[in-house]
Amino acid sequence: MLSNIDSLMHGFGVALSGYHIMLMMGGVLLGILVGVLPGLGAPNGVTLLLPLTFGMDPVSAIILLTSLYWGALFGGSTTSILFNIPGEPSSVATTFDGYPMARQGRATEALTCAFLSAGFGALVGVIVITLLSTAVANFALRFGPPEYFAVYLLAFASFIAFGGGTPLKTIISLCLGFGLGMVGIDTVSGNMRLTFDFDQLVRGISFLVVVIGLFGLGELLLTIEEGPEFKGASGRIDPREMFRTMGRMPRYWLAMLRGSAVGVWMGITPGGPTAASFMSYGIARRVSRNRANFGKGEPEGVIAPETADHSAGTAAMLPMLSLGIPGSATAAVMLGGLMIWGLNPGPMLFIEQHDFVWGMIASMYLGNVVGVVLVLATVPLFAAMLSISFSIIGPIIVTVCMVGAYTVASSPFDLWIALVFGAVGYAMKKLDYPLAPLILAMVIGDKAEDAFRQSMLSSNGSLSIFWSNWLVGAITTLAILFLLWPLTMLLRRPAQTTDPDAATHAP
Repeated sequence: MLSNIDSLMHGFGVALSGYHIMLMMGGVLLGILVGVLPGLGAPNGVTLLLPLTFGMDPVSAIILLTSLYWGALFGGSTTSILFNIPGEPSSVATTFDGYPMARQGRATEALTCAFLSAGFGALVGVIVITLLSTAVANFALRFGPPEYFAVYLLAFASFIAFGGGTPLKTIISLCLGFGLGMVGIDTVSGNMRLTFDFDQLVRGISFLVVVIGLFGLGELLLTIEEGPEFKGASGRIDPREMFRTMGRMPRYWLAMLRGSAVGVWMGITPGGPTAASFMSYGIARRVSRNRANFGKGEPEGVIAPETADHSAGTAAMLPMLSLGIPGSATAAVMLGGLMIWGLNPGPMLFIEQHDFVWGMIASMYLGNVVGVVLVLATVPLFAAMLSISFSIIGPIIVTVCMVGAYTVASSPFDLWIALVFGAVGYAMKKLDYPLAPLILAMVIGDKAEDAFRQSMLSSNGSLSIFWSNWLVGAITTLAILFLLWPLTMLLRRPAQTTDPDAATHAP
């Protein structure tokens, strides 16, 4: 761990430059805008900005993207509290108590609780990355194709077991992602797969274009259908109330630690920020002394999901850097960015790209501090922007999405793909199919396939290779248990006694 502290100090030397500080501030401001505007969100915001980083130094590029990510998480909380409109999927749980607080004239208290607890959760997540990143990377050096496939299988199984959605729908989403990832040239045999004689599909389907359609256009269609009305509480910040709330925050230390623990776990495993925020809110409501106030304007109902949301979003970077496995949809997009920049996520990244890894980790400390300060200062501005008619904001979102899709490969065909997946994203959201597993399968599905085929070649087709040593055997067995977990819960459910008061516990 001491070597990690030395590396972190070196990272601060890389990140602390005037240019990088400007990138952090610009990224956070863009992220707040992305989080505030319904129809965008962190995955799509990072995707739209990614093509602009192709000519940048990788350290500067990742600082810009991670800063946008932090800002988007903060921005989503702002609209959840002021307007009851979650700018981010992970901010939905914040609306349960944040919006009632705003309607009671306690918007300043709600926003301050949200931003300070979010900053605390993010700090815990970065500390975990600082302390464990090298250990995870060194451990990963022992991995061969069987171990990597077992880890990928564990990632997919974790989404099925703990992703928060219906297991069957999660499996369908994963399979759709696998199918999309197979389009193009087979990396092993060189044969064409699923191109259907379309020359444009020979290079495959870009996950960037798919993400733009799913998260951008799909969410926009849903917003149009629901008839958005941007009316909410005042975004004015009362400095005196803000400082009074700061003084009351230590009394919620247990909720913040519990939310951080939930968030870190769900970030390292592929649960993601959305599942973490709901899980943390549910646990807080169950164990709190003020459980009767939840849903009516309880500060702990804001602190619990916000802490988990940001700690999960931060901790999701650890498996992405160390193992090449993203813990969230946004981390999956960033994983694709690393590959585009010519970097290979995994244990060797810490050795070959020392400045990149530790410059990024150091920037996460700085970026979250910048984010807390800027979001408190810009709440009135972005609240005023939401008073603009959706007839103006909607076309702007569509234009940004289409420009981003075309920029990926300068191909008009990608515009049609974005439109198609906009409709797919809308349908999946209406039918409650999770989108993050689809993106995960697109990004690492081909890696899982390659690892599986290499394992089969080396073992002459014997599946026993996945139990050839204690490491791969343990991971494979754990993955299978995760796959069986939903079935176990289904079999246990009829045997459970029905709680007549269960309905009263729902938020």
